[in-house]
Amino acid sequence: MNSSNPSAPAYDAALLLQFAQQLLQRAGMPADRAHDVADILVEGDLLGHDTHGLQLLPTYLAEIESGSLAVNGDPEVLSDLGAVLAWDGKRLPGPWLTLRAIEEASRRARRFGAGIVNIRRSHHIAALAPYARRVAEDGLVLLLMTSAPAAGTVAPFGGTRGVFSPSPIGVGIPTGQEPMLVDVSTSITTNGLTGRLAREGRKLPAPWLIDERGVPTDDPAVLVPPRAGTILPLGGVDAGHKGYGLSLMVEALTAGLAGQGRSDPGQRWGGTVFVQVIDPAAFNGLQPFQQQMDWIAGACRANPPVQGGAGVRLPGERGLALRRQGRQQGVPLAPGIVDAVAAWAGKLGVPMPAALA
Repeated sequence: MNSSNPSAPAYDAALLLQFAQQLLQRAGMPADRAHDVADILVEGDLLGHDTHGLQLLPTYLAEIESGSLAVNGDPEVLSDLGAVLAWDGKRLPGPWLTLRAIEEASRRARRFGAGIVNIRRSHHIAALAPYARRVAEDGLVLLLMTSAPAAGTVAPFGGTRGVFSPSPIGVGIPTGQEPMLVDVSTSITTNGLTGRLAREGRKLPAPWLIDERGVPTDDPAVLVPPRAGTILPLGGVDAGHKGYGLSLMVEALTAGLAGQGRSDPGQRWGGTVFVQVIDPAAFNGLQPFQQQMDWIAGACRANPPVQGGAGVRLPGERGLALRRQGRQQGVPLAPGIVDAVAAWAGKLGVPMPAALA
């Protein structure tokens, strides 16, 4: 979810990064990996993806404590054919693994025009927009997908039993100005948002779920056991066949290529990951690519707005504006996030940063 709560207490972004890194290190994660994980989480909040920012940190810490998130070791190379690389992530930190995969895919894209890294048994990788920004600002195109084999909260279109995870797709597109950042789930909403709203006793903005009988509802409580409701695919009750098709595509490129996914036993939280980096210079050049995307961007922004609307934004435009604002004025964190993180801060003996006045 991309959101911002101006009434929430704000924290200095650099101090949040330092704080999150210290918590992860106290939990046993090496410093470089802790920095990468903290950096991606804090940037998730900076970009407005507050269900996939520091809200995830307490869960990551609990996963380290239980041994479900491995902090040491390296991914195992399963296959390396030059432009294509396959890893077993061994449940190592997802953000650290994904950043390493992007480095490899980018290096290979500079050589071959495109580079692909597929990862089986990664841990959770957080929001996708932070990765997209990094790659696009380097003049490359990113296609990033992830699926959580242990999660089955999204029903296939026409069904009532969960099969898929929200399974996001991230795209980073370089332009002559700010990059375009696509970060969308193949379901109409996410587990992070529905879980938060269920805990707070709140409703969704629209009937994005169905209950056990297939009746549309805006009440996230239908997802909480013993209830057995599900999230609708992207497109909802009217056009959910489109999100269903995208879910199948993500499964093929993540779990299918990884040879590990929903058919395998086990309920450990994590993901399979597909990273593809494309170098426009290998085709007709970066400048012509940017010229085409700049024209598209201009045509979108100049498009007449709908009645009562504020006009057309490009994907990532609001998030990048929030990022600039957050770096200057602080990152707002919902009280529930602060409370959960503060509990771990007390447990691990790391001082909680003070909110900005």
